[in-house]
Amino acid sequence: MSPNLEIREVCGPELAPFIDGLGRLRIEVFREYPYLYDGSLEYEREYLKSYLNSARSLVALVLDNGAVVGATTCVPLVDEGPEFQEPFLKAGFDLGGICYFGESLLLPAYRGRGLGKEFFRRREAHAQSLGAKITTFCAVDRAHDHPLRPADYQPLDRLWKSQGFMKHPELQATFVWKETGEAEESAKTLTFWLKYH
Repeated sequence: MSPNLEIREVCGPELAPFIDGLGRLRIEVFREYPYLYDGSLEYEREYLKSYLNSARSLVALVLDNGAVVGATTCVPLVDEGPEFQEPFLKAGFDLGGICYFGESLLLPAYRGRGLGKEFFRRREAHAQSLGAKITTFCAVDRAHDHPLRPADYQPLDRLWKSQGFMKHPELQATFVWKETGEAEESAKTLTFWLKYH
């Protein structure tokens, strides 16, 4: 790792000074396929409140000379929004034993340095400290022949499986966001991946 790079872990209100930096990172990275997210900083500030308001959240920020160039997030599922919780409640899970892994983001210039695995390591250590029995995240579903899928696109399924996660097609959620090229927001289906501890 470059001597100018630092991974800084923050919890709850400690995230406040980094909200806009994290929001801009999310907008830039999620604009790429498969999310194709056409976001705004106002939306990001609202979305990130669940991490800001939870004293048990963890955000690991990758800083390059103080600028946010990467991040990963996790939070107890009970502290997340209802759209994240609903599939688990319907399936009869105890939310108290689940830690939700949010985004793992890196600007392109910082990829391929092992930070993705480091992100999993840090989030799992935090989940263990919370006593979580299950860790989970969700990923957007896209057709294999999606017209905007880049020819060299590599899904992250192999990385996720190597970290012990399995896809659970029965656990899905619907989220709404504005996609690049769309005039207004539309619904997207995301499927959850789970790891039992």
